[in-house]
Amino acid sequence: MITITVIDRKDTSHILEVPTDMAFNLMEICKSYELPVEGTCGGMALCASCHCYLESEHTLAEPSDDEWYMLDQTLYVMDKSRLGCQIRMTDDLDGLVVRLAPEV
Repeated sequence: MITITVIDRKDTSHILEVPTDMAFNLMEICKSYELPVEGTCGGMALCASCHCYLESEHTLAEPSDDEWYMLDQTLYVMDKSRLGCQIRMTDDLDGLVVRLAPEV
């Protein structure tokens, strides 16, 4: 298990306990904790409804072409924008901090 922090759109921090042995992604974790993340496409990097900003200094894998394309199509994109559905929960993400992007 790892601990991550998700800052919602009302600036409230949620400290979440996350298993790393089940191949969950950040979008799935947020939905399981009933945070306001839609994940309309089911995690296929096709909708950007799980858009978030990396706030900690963790190094993530480079975005795939599909993720880059979706980020290019959405609003409120910043340097540390990512799609939550593309962030797999692994042991090295212990302490991760992300902020949910504004709704579009």
